[in-house]
This record gives sequence, structure tokens and C-alpha cells, in this order.
Amino acid sequence: MDRLDELAVLVAVVEQRSLVGAARRLRRSPPAITRALSALERRVGARLIERTTRRLSPTEAGRALAEESRGLLSAYDEAVTAISPAPVRGPLRVTAPVQFGKRHVAPLVTAFLQKFPETQVELVLNDRYLDLIDEALDAAIRIGALSDSSLLVRRVGEVRRLVVASPDYLARRGTPAKPAELAAHDTIFSTSTTSELLEWRFGSRGRTTVVRLAPRLLVNDVDARLAAARAGQGIVRVLSYQVAEDLAAGKLVRVLRAYEPPPLPVQLVTASRIHMPPKIRAFLDLAAEQLTTLRVLQ
Repeated sequence: MDRLDELAVLVAVVEQRSLVGAARRLRRSPPAITRALSALERRVGARLIERTTRRLSPTEAGRALAEESRGLLSAYDEAVTAISPAPVRGPLRVTAPVQFGKRHVAPLVTAFLQKFPETQVELVLNDRYLDLIDEALDAAIRIGALSDSSLLVRRVGEVRRLVVASPDYLARRGTPAKPAELAAHDTIFSTSTTSELLEWRFGSRGRTTVVRLAPRLLVNDVDARLAAARAGQGIVRVLSYQVAEDLAAGKLVRVLRAYEPPPLPVQLVTASRIHMPPKIRAFLDLAAEQLTTLRVLQ
């Protein structure tokens, strides 16, 4: 078991590129991480991590052993679980985007609590990508590309950025045929836009069209933006799951479909844990099962 523990330490150090980060992930002290890493290097007779005052980086031997270790530790964990499955119990902290969380994750959490009565869930709705380690979060549902390669990711679907407007607005003002025509229309914008430029981008990276806009309405809540669009106040850009019901009911109409950018992945995410607690594994399995069936993610 001590040797398995040393491999778990190596994987955490390689993925975090930091003794402190590895210690946080494994919930140990940095000196304990250092001792375990040194013991493993003595055992294999090779330098596994190059240490400088500024950073840590794995050697070629360290990268190779870490890759082998992931498979070994995962196989060990699965074998033990299969023979003697541990009970699913205890607290779980999950984060998701606000609107997606309200619509789809909250019902999922309810189903999880009903299936596993010895669990407790805290659902943190936030449109920012919260750090799983620093915020003590067990799992996340994230929309869009991920920059942290140390995370375990399971893709469950995709959503699109859609431009929509009410039939009444389009009857009065006409339907734009090209993105450039949006400049002559009333638009509804989110105040959470990260760029100071009020613009929408269309197409893929190879052929991107950027349209600068002067919106008539800026609001920081998607439901308020959609209410304004339904009332004929302008054209709005949202994610496909946010308007699925409105489109089906004919309250809003999809425009400029041929110019939509590539879809965004919807993913289940957890920190790269060697021995994943049963409660996290059970939540991810149930979430994958339920979310992949949603038509809005297909």
C-alpha cells in the first residue's frame, strides 16, 4: 500500500506541477509529499521530478512512470470496488453554471439524493469556473473548452450559441440574412460579456466574422434578456438549451443559422483523483446517464 501511495503522490505532483498543489489534492502536508516522492525516486533509482526554486517539471522517466501509474492505480481502485463496493454516503459539493444548473442539474441532484439516501449535496451555481481544489468541490458541470489538463473529463453533449428573435420583431424589422446586417437591428446584450467590445463573432476560427453592435438593452440575467426578446425588443444571443422551449413553442425564431460558430462541449469534471470516493463516482455515473439523454445537449 505504501508503494501505491508513492505512485499516487507522483501522479499528483506531475499533474499539479507543485508540491503544494499535490498536497492540497491529496490533503497532506508538503513535507509528506516530498518524503514520499524522495522514497519513490530511491526505489526506482532515477530522478523523476526536476526541482528548481521556481517550478517543478517531470523528467522523461517521471512522465513515463506517472502514465503507467494512472492505469495501475485506476485498475486497483476498480478491482477493489468491484469485489467489495463501498457504500455511497457523505457530503458532496457540485458546481454548475447558473441557468443550466437551475434547469438540469437541480433535478439531477434530486434524483441522486433519492437514489442514495445517505448522501448530502451542496449545489453551487456560478457562471465562473471555480477551482475544484481551492473551493473543495467534488464535481462540476462545465460548458466550453477547458484549460486545466489535470482534470478528469467526461463529455455528455454539446450546446450551440444561437441568435434568436420573436416573430413579431422579425415581421416589423425584417430577418437578417448575414451577420453584418445585425448592425442595423436592435440587439440585447449580456453585461457579463468579458470583452469591453460589444460584438458577436460568427463562423469557425478559419473564417470568423466579427460584428460590432450598439445594443439597445444590456442586462446581466439571461431570463430577463429572453423576456425582452419575446416581447419584441430585439435580437439576442443565447445558448441552445436556454431557448429550447421557446423555439419549440414558436415564441422565438432562430436566425443566421448558417453562420453559427462551432458547438460548445458540455462536460462532467472532477479533480484527477487516484482513488475516487464512491459518492463522486456514483454522482458522475448518474449525471452522465441523465444528461446524455437531454435533447438540448444533442
